[in-house]
Amino acid sequence: MSGSDAERLRRWRLVLGGGAAEGTGCTLTERDQRLDGTLGALYDSDRKGGLGASAPSVPRWLGDIRDYFPASVVQVMQRDAFERLDLKRMLTEPEMLEAVQPDVSLVSTLISMRGLLGGRTRETARLVVRKVVDALMQRLEEPLRQAVTGAIDRASINRRPRHAEIDWNRTIRANLRHYQAEYRTIIPETRLGHGRKSRGSLKDVILCIDQSGSMANSVVYSSIFGAVMASLPAVSTRLVVFDTEVVDLSDEMDDPVEVLFSVQLGGGTDINRAVGYCASRITRPEDTVLVLISDLYEGGVEAGLLAQAQRLVGAGVQVVALLALSDEGAPAYDRGLAARLAGLGVPAFACTPDLFPDMMAAAIRKQDLTAWAAGAGIAAVPAAARDG
Repeated sequence: MSGSDAERLRRWRLVLGGGAAEGTGCTLTERDQRLDGTLGALYDSDRKGGLGASAPSVPRWLGDIRDYFPASVVQVMQRDAFERLDLKRMLTEPEMLEAVQPDVSLVSTLISMRGLLGGRTRETARLVVRKVVDALMQRLEEPLRQAVTGAIDRASINRRPRHAEIDWNRTIRANLRHYQAEYRTIIPETRLGHGRKSRGSLKDVILCIDQSGSMANSVVYSSIFGAVMASLPAVSTRLVVFDTEVVDLSDEMDDPVEVLFSVQLGGGTDINRAVGYCASRITRPEDTVLVLISDLYEGGVEAGLLAQAQRLVGAGVQVVALLALSDEGAPAYDRGLAARLAGLGVPAFACTPDLFPDMMAAAIRKQDLTAWAAGAGIAAVPAAARDG
């Protein structure tokens, strides 16, 4: 038997689990037997209770899977364990938290369970959340900072630009009346450039976040992006979370961990009420971007939400509905409401964290976000035909 055939047989043996009918006849090494045991503890359908209720065995199992598998596989196995073996209950043990591989899904789980955590367990949970948040900040902060700052520089007009700052497209349009036919050129009496002088708040951004359970990962990323934008002097940022109640967490945005431990995942959803609150805080419609992050399963008054969306768009607010802000793939959402919002000029699509900085830059520049989404390979929800 060749080496490749032996490896293929070994893999099949590990997949099939070694039952009487598996038929591979493969003998496992001592290490593979231990690996097989970690897989069997989670996926062997004949077991009742899997890892069992013994807390010491759970951290040991979590350590084993980190030894045998890469981080991406570890995260999948942890999620499967939470669902199949009720490990959410075991997360109340500090020893368990110390052994687990931190990721966004784990943070979402800890936030949803925070009412069950106390004492040392709560402090350990904060350390786990902090570790994930710091890693995400390191990855996402600078791209968002550069994208938003660059967009604001280009959105503001400098009427006395240096040569390197001239916006040639805008300058040419402003001087078309000065075209000199005999010289076949334009005399640029007015020069327009990318503004860089003002240090005050030039744009208002409101992140309005649905904190229902299905939006848990989106809440994590939104909190981080909110903290980054709040640190930019040219942007005034507000962060609002909602279920059937509305909570303004803008004063806590300097620490995303505090924001995350303040949200209440789960419960109903009143999007109309949340958008109404955000609308009441808008003072400069033409300079405001409202990002509604929700799956749009409305438990409030849908007609009221649509009326408010129409008023906001009519007033000049750049409104966008993000159906998810995560790496989890295609989200579930209310397609009918998304299409009706799109028909009112509120584009609706899902966005990954890596694309969010570019999306915000496009919104600040008042670009067509549906066209931006198409250019980024994102399928925006098509607009529903208007009645009448």
